[in-house]
Amino acid sequence: MKHVLLIDDNEIDSYIAQHIISKNKMPQKISVKSSAIEALEFLAILKNNSEECPDYIFLDIQMPEMNGFGFLEEFNKISKVFIAHCSVIMLTSSSDDRDRQHSFQYPFVKKFITKPLSLDLLEDILCQNLSQLNF
Repeated sequence: MKHVLLIDDNEIDSYIAQHIISKNKMPQKISVKSSAIEALEFLAILKNNSEECPDYIFLDIQMPEMNGFGFLEEFNKISKVFIAHCSVIMLTSSSDDRDRQHSFQYPFVKKFITKPLSLDLLEDILCQNLSQLNF
């Protein structure tokens, strides 16, 4: 794992997730965006450079302006390279089963977890995805 993109408008949740991800010591780069729109603008800049493409995107659902599902719709349009390369992890305070079902309508969404992120959950995600992706 080289690059993680964290998208969350809540500073405290974002700080906790960033701290847990950095403790894992696997990512070489952690990018943090406080809105789905800001994240899409960031990805648009990177879309022609597959080397910079995030390996994992941790995405909150409930955000102002554009929620996580709006992000997923737009992300689906950005680039086939991103979709093939990225695993999206829904990291949310929602425990609504409808949100879970909606998330998994997108094949690049690999996991739906309720905040806060823990080191054990992160290691579980990485082990599952690395074995599935055969890096």
